[in-house]
Amino acid sequence: MWRRTYLFLVLVRLWFALSPSYLHPDENFQGPEVIAGQIFSYPVRHTWEFTTGHPIRSVFPLWPVYGLPMLLLRWLWIGNGQDGEIPPIAVFWTLRVLMFIISFVLEDWAIHELVKSKRRQRIAVLLVASSYVTWTYQTHTFSNSVETLVVAWCLVLIERIVESPQRSSFLASTVLGIVAVFGVFNRITFPAFLLIPGLRLLPYYTKNLWSLAVLALAGVCTTVLAIALDTAFYTPHSISWSDLVFHPVFTPLNNLLYNIQSSNLAQHGLHPWYQHLLVNLPQLLGPAALLLLTQPQISLRLYSAISGIFVLSIFQHQEARFLLPTIPLILSSVRLPKRENLLRAWVASWIIFNLAFGILMGVYHQGGIVPAQVFMSKQPDATQAIWWKTYMPPIWLLNGKNEVLRTQDVMGMAGEKLFEELGRLATCDTPADRRSMEYLKEKNGTYLVAPLSATWLDPYLQNKGLDGLRFREVWRYSRHLNLDDLDFGEDGVWNTLARVVGRRGLAIWRVTKSCPR
Repeated sequence: MWRRTYLFLVLVRLWFALSPSYLHPDENFQGPEVIAGQIFSYPVRHTWEFTTGHPIRSVFPLWPVYGLPMLLLRWLWIGNGQDGEIPPIAVFWTLRVLMFIISFVLEDWAIHELVKSKRRQRIAVLLVASSYVTWTYQTHTFSNSVETLVVAWCLVLIERIVESPQRSSFLASTVLGIVAVFGVFNRITFPAFLLIPGLRLLPYYTKNLWSLAVLALAGVCTTVLAIALDTAFYTPHSISWSDLVFHPVFTPLNNLLYNIQSSNLAQHGLHPWYQHLLVNLPQLLGPAALLLLTQPQISLRLYSAISGIFVLSIFQHQEARFLLPTIPLILSSVRLPKRENLLRAWVASWIIFNLAFGILMGVYHQGGIVPAQVFMSKQPDATQAIWWKTYMPPIWLLNGKNEVLRTQDVMGMAGEKLFEELGRLATCDTPADRRSMEYLKEKNGTYLVAPLSATWLDPYLQNKGLDGLRFREVWRYSRHLNLDDLDFGEDGVWNTLARVVGRRGLAIWRVTKSCPR
């Protein structure tokens, strides 16, 4: 029964991995888009983290996580006699499957290693495997998802070193040194999760100095390699030894200096210190948050989660995904209710919670953006695309179309300003625009991508007259929900939900205007 349940949950995880939901722009712009531009020469858009004078994102962890699979995919593509470049959407799905595999293998394996009791081990694995966080966030290309695996395996390595002092720990210490540095360059918050677990290593390394030397040597070599890769990426010319010595790019330090300034964090949104504890953690754990309060199991994993939450709460910008490494640690450190009626009630609430959030975040959340970009990549006339009230679209999915297609992200623009911009960019209405597919033969075309919940557009969409803008709907995707379009203050709760949920979906209109002959 346990094995069948676990296998079913693995298949659920795979199904969500293959769903095109879009949880946050960072899952593309801080990882795959950067490396795709390097390997496949796709025209890409680097966000401010990579273009500032003091870059705060390292490319070192991106190469083993995303670069190697892309290189392997290109090698297989060419080896099978395929012509031309790999379609970006094929790369996109390959990375989703990759994230599923490393989540399924490395995360679940780490839980098996960290939980010693056979019975608790099975419960922990099932809780992690049945969490919507595992289904959605862990199968997307977030640096936080990678951080979750790095934290878990650092804890595994620490326990192996401490619990088997009679064995030589040279190999474990070497791997720990490499993985720890990898974790720091991946996310500067990573050390927060090892503050307490790391204390267990002090007695061991004070007695085994050779193992400490191996750990330090592995860490130093990995750091030098990471700095060299970052310096080469951010230096506009071929680097020399003098660049590495006198002008190195040390992204973790830049990241730390940036995030300790409240003025910088204010640009991304400031939150109270209790945001993680009282809002974000219950949002990720659901009913398991009650078990954490009432029936915690004291363990090194729980201490790691507590230290991470404490340090992350010091910073004023707090997003729920920052807590991803704590989720498997906490779920493997709680006890289920012993009374049968309470257990059944809790299991029912756990299933309902994760199904609801799984479908919301794993299927509908901005779910039309990726399919919309694939559609736009196939429109021969598209030269202007305006995205309104959606997340920033990943332009690397345009398959080279972005050499001629200018994509504008105007998510928060007022409707009147949007109309002015469309009036400036729209092409003149022609007889071809009014026939079935003739408009595709035009040299230029302007497209508007917006959610169906954007009711401001309604009065203008039916314009059949001779004056003003004309909107021709050319594409629609129903599994799209725009939670950033909630406006309870102006529309009220019921009207807002009726608009956002009742009119869910994403549409693309080709926009033209009347021009004097």
